[in-house]
Amino acid sequence: MGAPASTSPARPPRILVTGFSVFPGAPVNPTEALVGILNDEFAEGERIGAFRAEVLAVEYETIAGRLSAIGRDFLPDIAIHFGLARECRGFRLERVARNSHANARPDQAGVMPAATQVCAGPETLDSTLPLDLIASRLEAAGLPVQWSDDAGGYLCNTVFTLSVAHACDGLRPVMAGFIHVPPLREAEPGTPDAMGIDDLASGAGIIINACVDAWMNREPGQAGLPGIEADPDSSRWR
Repeated sequence: MGAPASTSPARPPRILVTGFSVFPGAPVNPTEALVGILNDEFAEGERIGAFRAEVLAVEYETIAGRLSAIGRDFLPDIAIHFGLARECRGFRLERVARNSHANARPDQAGVMPAATQVCAGPETLDSTLPLDLIASRLEAAGLPVQWSDDAGGYLCNTVFTLSVAHACDGLRPVMAGFIHVPPLREAEPGTPDAMGIDDLASGAGIIINACVDAWMNREPGQAGLPGIEADPDSSRWR
């Protein structure tokens, strides 16, 4: 059972956004607050078939089951996953998921992953989000952007891998990827690259709308996404 079949480029997509709860070393996770804001701001409409934002526990043993439950219930077309990386200097767009727990560390429950591989499949998988379009629109809005080919060895990479590999029952998004964000300025005012909640929410909205535009410009049955010219007006998310 997978995401609803794309029968027309005009069909509005079903969008899933995820963030994480707190974890060791991060008593405040900005992506947890982000989920609450996005659930209030986005809803079903002309451009969005359905919207859902969820907070995931930072636990290896439960993450696949949680994603499967969400997938079966919601069947997203687009899955945008957010996570905290303390070293970020803006929105860090992750290009590659690595199907490995090689650099894992204990989760919120103190548990290490039992297997060395995240799931069955290739060693690496590419993001299927329209990253160039996202970067262009974030930069046009004056928000900092970074690029990365390594999502780390923690739950962020695990979720990224499970989502793009379609390794969880029901979670088979046409477009999926992961974006890291820095600490929250309101919680850590002394951290140089921390980001205010307003900028975080604005950037997330730009990212969501870029994905919607990319989806709506797909050809019926097209697996890839065409290049789309950045349009500052379409970064509006209210």
